[in-house]
Amino acid sequence: MTNMPSKRLLNPPQDSFFLIGPRATGKSTWLENQIKADLTIDLLKARDFQKYSTHLSLLREVVEANPKYKTIVIDEIQKLPELLDEVHSLIFDSKGKIQFILTGSSARKLKKQNVNLLAGRALLRHFHPFSLLEIEDKFNLTHALQFGMLPHVWNLIDIEDKKDYLVSYVDLYLKEEIKQEAAVRSLPSYISFLEHFALRNGQVINIQNLSQEIGVPRTTLIGYLDILEQTLLGFKLAPIQLKAKVKEVATPKFYFFDTGVSRALAKKIDDPISPEDKGFLLETYLLHELKTYSDYYNQRWDFFYWGTPSENEVDFIVTKGQNKIGIEVKSTTKWNSKFNAGLNVLLESKKIKKAYGVYLGSEILKSESTMVYPVKDFVKKIFNGELF
Repeated sequence: MTNMPSKRLLNPPQDSFFLIGPRATGKSTWLENQIKADLTIDLLKARDFQKYSTHLSLLREVVEANPKYKTIVIDEIQKLPELLDEVHSLIFDSKGKIQFILTGSSARKLKKQNVNLLAGRALLRHFHPFSLLEIEDKFNLTHALQFGMLPHVWNLIDIEDKKDYLVSYVDLYLKEEIKQEAAVRSLPSYISFLEHFALRNGQVINIQNLSQEIGVPRTTLIGYLDILEQTLLGFKLAPIQLKAKVKEVATPKFYFFDTGVSRALAKKIDDPISPEDKGFLLETYLLHELKTYSDYYNQRWDFFYWGTPSENEVDFIVTKGQNKIGIEVKSTTKWNSKFNAGLNVLLESKKIKKAYGVYLGSEILKSESTMVYPVKDFVKKIFNGELF
């Protein structure tokens, strides 16, 4: 095992905030390095969970008995969302002088309990796996595509240990987030859904075909997809309707939050990356970097893709206010001008402001009106704030 850098790109707000992110992205380690907490409540620990679940007002009693407590961390708040009422009340009564930091690895129960109870009183911050910028000198793209960007994966040296960790991660997700929350009636059906859905990472969602393939009703699969998003394992990428004088597609795609987790779910973690998977994995990784920058630096970007039935497509449309840029991603070492086709349509109809290509080559190029970058150079351009 090697020691990876503890410095992460996200800076903590001064006000109370939710810190939401998938399991094992490093939320607790980041908090330990960034925040000097007067009180930490870890709801994953049976003792803390039992104390506060059987006596919700205990939080107020503890805080009122200790007026020096100014920073309070509650880990895995989704385990006891009822505690949010007390948190909300304490923030109000203290006139914001007490900072609450509430971490969570699932939005499912929070949504059920109406987490926007705290709207305006607690900010929302999303936490992600490592960015290239956080491990720059150790970064290896092949490793990132094959095993993902979870911090512990990069701490492990042995390849077999990395594989074992990712398989265990998936198993823990199923046991902790799904089985314990009783999120699904049939765990075997959900596991089958996960495997088949992971095999379609980065592709257009076709619930009807998947229903026929695995023998699970369409309505059930729609519910499974919702659970997958709420437990933060991935997100839908909606198509954008730009009215670019062509018929446009209207079905979303789905991307898992991490390439290594996606490959473990698809039971491909022991296999080398196939040529047909490489492009989808590269898109998944790049979308992770785009979302990380947007979330950590409060850019409020929105993400879409654009396509037509004739397969004219742009992988990502990123919007900031009224401004839009297009990004085409190719897992090739040479850039072909035909890759610009979708971008050219949108540039010519003035639907996007700028066009970018990202590829596995080593040179920065200009191809027609598209600026083309190697992966590392493009990620650095993102974090330099130069895309728009």
